[in-house]
Amino acid sequence: MRLLVTGGAGFIGSHYVRTLLDDAWGLTAPDQVTVLDKLTYAGSLDNLAPVRDDERLRFVEGDILDRVLVDELMATADAVVHFAAESHVDRSILGAADFVMTNVVGTQTLLDSALRHGIDAFVHVSTDEVYGSIADGSWDEEQPLEPNSPYSASKASSDLIARSYFRTHALPVCVTRCSNNYGPYQFPEKVIPLFVTNLLDGGTVPLYGEGANVRDWLHVDDHCRAIHLVLAKGRPGEVYNIGGGTELTNRELTGRLLAACGAGWDSVEHVEDRLGHDLRYSVSIDKIAAELGYAPRIDFEQGLAETVTWYAGHRGWWEPLKDRARLTR
Repeated sequence: MRLLVTGGAGFIGSHYVRTLLDDAWGLTAPDQVTVLDKLTYAGSLDNLAPVRDDERLRFVEGDILDRVLVDELMATADAVVHFAAESHVDRSILGAADFVMTNVVGTQTLLDSALRHGIDAFVHVSTDEVYGSIADGSWDEEQPLEPNSPYSASKASSDLIARSYFRTHALPVCVTRCSNNYGPYQFPEKVIPLFVTNLLDGGTVPLYGEGANVRDWLHVDDHCRAIHLVLAKGRPGEVYNIGGGTELTNRELTGRLLAACGAGWDSVEHVEDRLGHDLRYSVSIDKIAAELGYAPRIDFEQGLAETVTWYAGHRGWWEPLKDRARLTR
């Protein structure tokens, strides 16, 4: 199998590529992996350093909006895993144009090319945020889409475009919708690496409002393994939710991060709540469990401890990123 991975130098995409080439899950290993990544602020070749010398890996710097380049790469692929996206909610609130162009038009560009070249499988990686907010229970895949931020609206739009290519053209597309990811190599604008790196530097951390918002936490390795199961065995045209099974309020998560970093609540700065902040996300994994045998394997306590240890030991990776982006909040 020749695999094209978009956004493969980002947090989740690079974990997928590194682990796939190491055959760590014991699933189908590709003969060739081509990574297409624009190397925006959140993507880095350093994320692929552990597999840089693997002869099966080819890296191409470029934009999924570049139709000529996408066509050239799609012609050499059998399957696609599409991670590339603008993904930070706060940035989308400040300016939505890049999110619409990359997440919507970029996805449509890939789908058009995949159709022209007869791709065997296309996995479109999305988010639970497309469902909106849920007070009780968990969403299944039949839940109507009710996104509440420009980011989630752009992802919902791309999901629907992907669905349309299956319904109209029978392009073998699957959509995955994951809960909040964490793990090593996550860009330090996201809550866990932001809090950990701030605390390691003796700084403060920002907590929206009273920290009542609830999220389900999913280790990046469990997420990527599930994606590969969908690539290998997913039914074309279907959506698969991927969850981690650990729901925490932001205040509870903050408490665990403070403890892990040896800090106290005096390190917490309460800040004004995010505009349109969804109260709770929760997805049911019954479908992917029943059809593909997925279940999360990494215990949250263990995964979080290992993640904190990784950031403590990799200042050379995250300090330049924070310096460039001036990420203090």
